[in-house]
Amino acid sequence: MKERVKRLLQIEDDLQDDLIGEILHIVKSHLLTLMEKESLPKKYEYIVVEIAVRRFNRLGSEGMKQDNVEGHSITFYDLDKDFDPYLTVIEKEIPQQENTKAGGVVWF
Repeated sequence: MKERVKRLLQIEDDLQDDLIGEILHIVKSHLLTLMEKESLPKKYEYIVVEIAVRRFNRLGSEGMKQDNVEGHSITFYDLDKDFDPYLTVIEKEIPQQENTKAGGVVWF
């Protein structure tokens, strides 16, 4: 995934590898927690890559909601909303709770 992030960010050297690796680790851990999984199915790696690119581009602007400079405006997602565009996909991966209600009679 690191190479995909670097390609999207047009990074050709290894100077940012540790930082990109850490961002990928954090995003992947967050996604696994949301999905209630131990390992990430390969088909969902795109979510980690896309969010990692966004977070990399936002470095130095954490906590900022919007920036305006000479007519150029940038509006950032809240960090806690990074996964919102993917929630329908994520929710499909969450293991369904089995119905624990049992019918019957209890005798004392």
